[in-house]
Amino acid sequence: MSNPEHDFFYLNQAEPNKSCLLALRNIILAQDNQVTETRKYGMPCFCFRKKMFCYLWTDKQTGEPYLLMVEAKHLNHPELEQGDRSRMKILSVDPYTDLPIKTIEMVLQSALDLYRSGMIKTKGS
Repeated sequence: MSNPEHDFFYLNQAEPNKSCLLALRNIILAQDNQVTETRKYGMPCFCFRKKMFCYLWTDKQTGEPYLLMVEAKHLNHPELEQGDRSRMKILSVDPYTDLPIKTIEMVLQSALDLYRSGMIKTKGS
């Protein structure tokens, strides 16, 4: 079900970011029926069993969207960028090309597996 407060973030974006971020939102929400969307720090935040697992945002310099994975220090994927973050990593997305859906789903499922396995504690795990 759509939430106007959440929708506002996406609808306020210029193209092609708007379409790209909406597609990423749909991909994230389709990964598991226990994934929910909220807002944290003004960003769309996605939780698994009420525990934050990823965010959507745009890079300040390039303006391009990215997926910020919360517990990514446990994830090893060549497309994930650590930068100077100790816990989180990002998956950059080029809004001018087709989304690498298999890569995105692989990263999301690997992250969700950390929560499902109990490696990252959630409500009810």
